[in-house]
Amino acid sequence: MGKFTSVADRDAVEAEGPYADRHLPVTLYQFLTSTRDRFPDRPAISFQLLSGPNDRAETLTWRALHARVTQMANLFRSLGVGEGDVVAYLLPNCSETGVVLLAGAVAGRVNPINPLLEPDQIGAILRETGAKVLVTLKSFPHSDVAQKAARALAQAPGVTTLLEVDLNRYLGFPKNLVVPFLRPKNPVTHKATIRDLNAATDKMPADRLTFADSTGDRIAALFHTGGTTGMPKVAQHKYSGMIYNGWLGGTLLFDETDVLICPLPLFHVFAAYPILMSCIACGAHMVLPTPAGYRGEGVFDNFWKLIERWKVSFVIAVPTAISALMQRPVDADISSLRMAISGSAPLPLELYRRFEQATGVQVAEGYGLTEATCLVSCNPVDGVKKVGSVGVPLPYSQVRILDTDSDGDVRRECGVDEIGEICVSSPGVFEGSTYTEADKNRGLFAEGRYLRTGDLGRIDADGYLWITGRAKDLIIRGGHNIDPAMIEEALARHPAVAFVGAIGQPDSFAGELPCAYVELVKGASATVDELMAHARDTIPERAAMPKHVEILAELPKTAVGKIFKPDLRRRAIARVFDAVLAEAGLSARVAQVVEDRKKGLVARLRRTGTVDDAAVASRLNEFATPWEWC
Repeated sequence: MGKFTSVADRDAVEAEGPYADRHLPVTLYQFLTSTRDRFPDRPAISFQLLSGPNDRAETLTWRALHARVTQMANLFRSLGVGEGDVVAYLLPNCSETGVVLLAGAVAGRVNPINPLLEPDQIGAILRETGAKVLVTLKSFPHSDVAQKAARALAQAPGVTTLLEVDLNRYLGFPKNLVVPFLRPKNPVTHKATIRDLNAATDKMPADRLTFADSTGDRIAALFHTGGTTGMPKVAQHKYSGMIYNGWLGGTLLFDETDVLICPLPLFHVFAAYPILMSCIACGAHMVLPTPAGYRGEGVFDNFWKLIERWKVSFVIAVPTAISALMQRPVDADISSLRMAISGSAPLPLELYRRFEQATGVQVAEGYGLTEATCLVSCNPVDGVKKVGSVGVPLPYSQVRILDTDSDGDVRRECGVDEIGEICVSSPGVFEGSTYTEADKNRGLFAEGRYLRTGDLGRIDADGYLWITGRAKDLIIRGGHNIDPAMIEEALARHPAVAFVGAIGQPDSFAGELPCAYVELVKGASATVDELMAHARDTIPERAAMPKHVEILAELPKTAVGKIFKPDLRRRAIARVFDAVLAEAGLSARVAQVVEDRKKGLVARLRRTGTVDDAAVASRLNEFATPWEWC
């Protein structure tokens, strides 16, 4: 691991020569084999079903992980999975999840699916990817994953084999005796053959692949991009992009002595690539506490003790998790801790300060996206962290701020601190073929090469990247992508509704929460309560339920009649900030929300009486939305 302190360190890595000349492994199996050979007996992945610091845990060494991936890849091939075929998994975190991710990509193409989605959405993803095999949980108490899988398979006849993981093996005596009596019933409504994953894997050779490994780079993973309606967007990832993400972590951030606690899901690129692939690159140790990660029972309450147990050096988090941790006292020895890495959503300044004060370590924010196989930039772990920025573009990641039209044609390149669309070219960008569906790639690349992220941002004079907004309308709730069209289409089905505009309103915990503004049909009537009830009945994803619905006499529209969402965002920022200030009894209100050249939308405050400026800052700095005094 090299030092990562500045833009100069990034440039020094690039100056060593082109990325293509680094003679890195070409396939994932070669990548994993190299780590097995270097660190056979070091810990690779640890998992504990329960969150207590003394609860049972399973640890796989790199030798054991390599052997299990080999066996499982052989199993998938025996089930008819070739290089172009798909193994999907609908799993929470456990040891098997990491093995399936790797083995699926060795044997064919792996397709991780979020178990929080509804069965209809899961079925749509299985059909879009053409999955042959699905790996999921065996019915287990307090989990509905097996039931969702069964209902989804009824809509995905292309899946011929269902492989089940039984979490009961992680429970000790006598708890493991009770589970069979408590398993929820799961009627079979599909025609797939059901087998036990571990029993089937045990029968396969562990010392060699029974088939020839790929001879070159290829598509090896398919990740869906957040909540969807109808046909999902599915991003294609190649070996080269997966290995590039790992190489970055192993070169700039971690080494074999590091322990990374990662209570984030392995169906998301953050855990799968910057974390798991980085561990493979350098031999670091990945710890997965509970199947539900940060959502797991007792994880937040036991978190600091888990750091002490595993001698954790890096915490992998998102702002919502950091916020929850700051509500618990640091009640353990966390002297092993070096850094926290946060992504998926902007980190509020106040949260950064609280974490540093409580733990003595800083948070390094980064930026990545599913369409780029994840990593784009990160604040230097060993250098200056600009709170609110997403750091320095990483080696061999070219980031340009462009003024583009709807077809991706570049009008001009933006100057220092000038806002435009963030466009990225890197070994993780699959030029021209980001999505499985060709139509979705049209207009996605500037100059045919630079992925248009849909995020608005700027690069400052020191080379740090700042995200200031979004060109696309995506709502990001705690790192989970929500398509506003899902909310708009559902509310628009109410007979009294003429127009709907759904946006993300600021939230101190989740970053954003969905809210909707409605214009009624002329002469019609409806109450907010009626519209909320309608939303509950018609929106297919719980996370997309609007926190706030407001009826306006007329929605703001452009000259061509399109709903003008920046005005709705201004309205939401003012409403949320005013409510926070009023609740705290502070004599200040939002005078206006303006578009700032560097910061995007900024709330400008005016004093309505004598006010404690520090108290205002303390409350509003919990939000990622910038503010200032008039």
